[in-house]
Amino acid sequence: MSRETPPAKSASRPAPAVVIVMGVSGCGKSTIGALLASRLRWEFADADWFHPTSNVDKMHSGIPLTDEDRWPWLDAIGAWIDKTRRSGGHGVVACSALKRSYRDVLIGKRPDVRLVYLKGGEALIARRIAVRHEHFMPRSLLHSQFEALEEPGPDENPIIVSIQSQPREIAVRILSAMNVVEGASPEQPFLHPSGAGP
Repeated sequence: MSRETPPAKSASRPAPAVVIVMGVSGCGKSTIGALLASRLRWEFADADWFHPTSNVDKMHSGIPLTDEDRWPWLDAIGAWIDKTRRSGGHGVVACSALKRSYRDVLIGKRPDVRLVYLKGGEALIARRIAVRHEHFMPRSLLHSQFEALEEPGPDENPIIVSIQSQPREIAVRILSAMNVVEGASPEQPFLHPSGAGP
């Protein structure tokens, strides 16, 4: 059984400007991230949008990405996060963020960025990937993702939620652990990072 450790609400902790929904491919990051953004009326971004074509081609071919492949990708996501923060807006980004070093790029010294970890076992996620024909992550790369995964530690103050529940229930659990009021922020458009729309 997956352990969940969503922190209790704290009046002293400000609401985040940006939430990063992390986990291995197939855990539901995009689904949950988009659902959270919709319910909060925040902007949503999927980390897949920020991959250069060379990375997408590698993944289509079943070739694992190297850290050298990932640094420009992570920097691009970090730039989106900073743009959202500077504008005074709020956003949710779905990103694998498997390693602590990757999360250090995305979060670093940004106290208003919150991490949500969608936790699930390899067998369950493999079954989900098997029916996701449109997704460009082959099932053959799933094991390598689990090998690379460094689960967030307590010092990262993550909200950890099991993926065994339905998406709406998962979203409710995440919202209950955050100091935010659902739908209270001004409505923002759902934008592709280019600004042209999804």
